[in-house]
Amino acid sequence: MTNSYLSASISSDTSASFGRIEWVLQGLIILSLLAFALETLPDLSPVQLEALHGFEVFATVVFTVEYVARVWLTRPWRRYVFSFYGLIDMLAIAPFYLSLGVGSESLRSLRLLRLFRILKLARYNVAMLRFYRALVIAREELILFGAMALILLYLAGVGVYQFEHVAQPEAFRSVFDGLWWALCTLTTVGYGDVYPVTAGGKLFTFAILVLGLGVIAVPVGLVASALTLAREEIERATGQGMQNLSARPTASSDD
Repeated sequence: MTNSYLSASISSDTSASFGRIEWVLQGLIILSLLAFALETLPDLSPVQLEALHGFEVFATVVFTVEYVARVWLTRPWRRYVFSFYGLIDMLAIAPFYLSLGVGSESLRSLRLLRLFRILKLARYNVAMLRFYRALVIAREELILFGAMALILLYLAGVGVYQFEHVAQPEAFRSVFDGLWWALCTLTTVGYGDVYPVTAGGKLFTFAILVLGLGVIAVPVGLVASALTLAREEIERATGQGMQNLSARPTASSDD
């Protein structure tokens, strides 16, 4: 089912006309994200703000037309509407329509949904599609590892609290302070704002640092292996899509 879906997607997107539309949509997505950042600049003139708002209206209209077209062309339409990209496309245009007739300040936080447009780029980029497929392939292993990492995080937070609470009551006031330290240590960030001073705490930190290397290395290895499988999967789907294109009858052959 996955291969047939990929084949259908690739075979429908390999035409020259659709390729040009893809480039236009990619450029519009990037420009809309840039406009979102420009809106946060201080001391913008009313003319500049109006220009940015006009561009946002234009981009939203284009993305809306794209969304409606995909709903219309997909059979059954629910397949697209409730798919990952369908939900992303809806979230990308929803803030504009929700703000119509309502004060912009009351829906200011909803503007952050516009950032979902960056995920739309994954549809038009084979590398990003490959990464998405890799996450899907390795999702069960990643979920399992994520659960184990959360357990390790909690144990590390509780452990350092037990070692350091008496020596540093102001730094480790509760287990939550220990969890902050554990998060920084396991991810090898190490802000340095909180660190152990007792002998037991230092030995415990050494063990956590060693485990922290695994927290980074294990998911990287899982995704790397999944990327290889995703590449093979997409190459097979691409081959099937090209075969379908070459098998289509042309006007000359019909004559």
